[in-house]
Amino acid sequence: MGTDVPYFYTKNMSIKEKAKKLLEEALEERPDIFLIDFTISENNDIKLVIDSDTGATVDDIVIISRKIEHNLDREVEDFSLTVSSVDITQPFALLRQFKKNIDRKIKVKTETGEKEGKLVAVEANEILIEYKVREPKPVGKGKVTVIKQDKIAFDDIKEAKVVLKF
Repeated sequence: MGTDVPYFYTKNMSIKEKAKKLLEEALEERPDIFLIDFTISENNDIKLVIDSDTGATVDDIVIISRKIEHNLDREVEDFSLTVSSVDITQPFALLRQFKKNIDRKIKVKTETGEKEGKLVAVEANEILIEYKVREPKPVGKGKVTVIKQDKIAFDDIKEAKVVLKF
């Protein structure tokens, strides 16, 4: 073993174990980055999808990619590595994604329907969204715009994602 090879890099470890250990170290060094998906195919195609509390950048992708790529030995195992950021059109996979999207407009699907509004708060078991509706005036004819809030339990959420503005 060379001096630049990590201490845990042993012949007995699978490439998946090595990649996972390197990924854990990279995420410990950058606690603002978090993992959304991690897969390794039978052909050693390593695919990572990351996100960040402030939105994953190209630099974040490079940091994670280099940490893994530079510490795996291609002479021992043939592999490919793809590191990408989460697709903004994809549904949230983690509570942390809700937290990073506070003050953004989201669409939430539940068993009973859909709600669209600004994500105002994220609690341990629920989110709070704020939205506008037109309701009849309390007195007289016509309608008035009213701001309402709904709490939605995480257990009731089937899907939630950011609403893109164009």
